[in-house]
Amino acid sequence: MNIQFKKGVLEICVLSLINARDYYGYELVQEISENINISEGSIYPLLRRLSKEGFFETYLKESPGGPPRKYYKITKPGSSRTEDLKEEWNQFTAQVKILLNKDKSGDAEHRGPDLSRQKDKSGDAEHRGPDLSRQKGDES
Repeated sequence: MNIQFKKGVLEICVLSLINARDYYGYELVQEISENINISEGSIYPLLRRLSKEGFFETYLKESPGGPPRKYYKITKPGSSRTEDLKEEWNQFTAQVKILLNKDKSGDAEHRGPDLSRQKDKSGDAEHRGPDLSRQKGDES
């Protein structure tokens, strides 16, 4: 899988899982690894950052066969962030799906908003974005 795809989804995956229940780090890595090939090294810095940003609280809990484990528990801001990211993700993936499912004539079952027109910061003038309808080598 493309590494950039993984980097883009790890935060929402971690938040979503911990929003459902408390996890300790290695357990979280195992859970995510069942669906996405990741290494431990990619999760721990993310857990530290999200904890520092106030999205998780941590606590220690005795483990049956070894030292205590550090568990991550979602906070109210973390739960809100999770819901916001899920909404953004669903909107984003719906728009990507439209683009991926266009047929060769350029028609799609559903069209998204026209993003080629953008208002400037004052809101008065409109500027057209680049014409992306022409492909390289298209002389028409």
